[in-house]
Amino acid sequence: MVRMVLRRLAVSVLVLLIVSVLVFVATLLLPGDPARAILGQQATPERVAALSERLGLDQPVWQRYLDWLGGVLTGDLGFSAATQGPVSELLAGKLVSSGLLLLLTAVISTPVALALGTYSAVRRGRRGDSAVSGVSLVLAALPEFVIGVLLVVLLSTSVFRLLPSVTLSRPGEPVWSQPAQLVLPVLTLALVVIPYVIRMTRTTLSEALDGGFVEMARLKGLPERTVVLRHAVPHTVGPIAQVLAMQLAWLAGGVVVVEFLFRYPGIGQALIDAVATRDVQVVQAITLIIAAFYVLVNLAADIVGIVADPRIRTGGTR
Repeated sequence: MVRMVLRRLAVSVLVLLIVSVLVFVATLLLPGDPARAILGQQATPERVAALSERLGLDQPVWQRYLDWLGGVLTGDLGFSAATQGPVSELLAGKLVSSGLLLLLTAVISTPVALALGTYSAVRRGRRGDSAVSGVSLVLAALPEFVIGVLLVVLLSTSVFRLLPSVTLSRPGEPVWSQPAQLVLPVLTLALVVIPYVIRMTRTTLSEALDGGFVEMARLKGLPERTVVLRHAVPHTVGPIAQVLAMQLAWLAGGVVVVEFLFRYPGIGQALIDAVATRDVQVVQAITLIIAAFYVLVNLAADIVGIVADPRIRTGGTR
């Protein structure tokens, strides 16, 4: 098992290295000159050339990549062209804001989705199962920005004016200072994540409930609740952990759209602002952070799957 975990870890490091190359190359393709973008169109050629030399833009591309990667590995994300300050300082507060958004979404959506998926699997073919499956199918068909707009119309404007439609906190003020502004972004992300976890939980648990070991437990006269919780649910941990990891990883990317919609001061909004101002160092840092989060969450899911599934631990295949 240790060898399998180390192999997954090595693959994750390789994926991150490939992503770093793609991110660096992609930012090179952005139009315009970074030095001129910082100094403005009225800057003299001498000032542009001096700043280009200071930023290392006159170096070969491979040298710039190695310098950038070396800085990332040592915690130096470079300087922001927009603020003229370290990128790490610019993103510190925004990472906390986005992390809070993702944490609240995960804490709320995971138990709700697992409970509804389990309920739907136990009551297959009944009205409750049909209702849960129907609602989850409708929600799964809607993209996050459509769900967000519908929630704004329902809870902030025309029908009920209960919640703010955009973030109200001032720059530098923590987002949790006004908890009401967190409700709509969290609710939007949760409604996008929950349907997929419900469907996967229902499918996986239904297969487990039809298994021979569950039938044997029933023949022994065990209560249905014991059969489900002690015999069926443990066999679903691995696959469900994979789905949860994929959905949490999706949150890191999907949060960009939701933060833009609600003007939420996180890394998603910072990424959009950085692309608009051609703030290359910020774009590189945020993109790499999102990719690293995605890889780490999937690595954690792989490890959970290995630990939870005896077939993988003993056979080495899946």
